[in-house]
Amino acid sequence: MEDSELVHQVIGGNNNAFRFLVSKHQRLVLHVVGRIVQQQDQVEDVCQDVFIKVFKTLKNFRGDSKLSTWIASIAYNTAITHIRKQKRRNELSYNEQPLLLADEQDSGLNQKVLEIEEAHRYLLKLIETLPVHYRTVLTLYHLEEFSYKEIVEITGMPEGTIKSYLNRARTLLKGKIEKVARLEQTNIFADYA
Repeated sequence: MEDSELVHQVIGGNNNAFRFLVSKHQRLVLHVVGRIVQQQDQVEDVCQDVFIKVFKTLKNFRGDSKLSTWIASIAYNTAITHIRKQKRRNELSYNEQPLLLADEQDSGLNQKVLEIEEAHRYLLKLIETLPVHYRTVLTLYHLEEFSYKEIVEITGMPEGTIKSYLNRARTLLKGKIEKVARLEQTNIFADYA
């Protein structure tokens, strides 16, 4: 279903169309919100707020951009507003414990798949340690595959700032990965000493 038809159906009161819209864009909203709001217990609430705002303001969608870009923009702004409110309340906490693969039961997958999954999780955890604007831009560009123009529409940041943040984020991430690799190499050699 085309975006314009989907919007028309939702505005017309078709509840199934809105459910379809939510299911089609929930991963995007979760990614955007999850990179900004790091308290897992709050992410779901913020995502629900996003879709409530989408529902209430869908009649204002003009179709100048893709529907996914418009929804990502709402998700970004809602998450930033949530963080600002949290900071004002002094409740902001970045003390989440990473989910470790070792804590999970082996589901019978082969070792290579487990290593790839663990590396992916670890990379996502490293991304979460980046400053909020860096991890947001990195997520939108690399994980959600938005163009620079679309990220400008979502965040309201100038394109030059986005490119700068993306470059800094990559540099910081590369440094963190290299540091871990050096530590691992040191530990391996220490085991044989």
